[in-house]
Amino acid sequence: MLTIGSIVWGALDIPRAVAFWTAALDYVPRDEVEDDWATLAPRVGTGTRLSLMLVTSDKPARHHLDLFADDQDAEVERLVGLGATTVDWDYPDLADYIVLEDTEGNRFCVVQS
Repeated sequence: MLTIGSIVWGALDIPRAVAFWTAALDYVPRDEVEDDWATLAPRVGTGTRLSLMLVTSDKPARHHLDLFADDQDAEVERLVGLGATTVDWDYPDLADYIVLEDTEGNRFCVVQS
């Protein structure tokens, strides 16, 4: 049986990505943040780790997270306040998600749970 140990996310600026994702997810660095790598884990309890890997290409990787929210509007507003941006997206009728980009241009969705 396989389980997800960590999601690896490419970033051009590790400190900036650490600042955004620790605030967005209430995560903390698991170990000392390196110049080319950081692994983040939930501040409290257990959950999937997010590893940030230094990349050299400015093209965002083809990956994304679906973040489930009890209050989607409040979470989108909070994430935009942290530096995320909304994406002009062609949503289907009754879409339960909103597409955002993090400070590195990586897309992720906030899904109303």
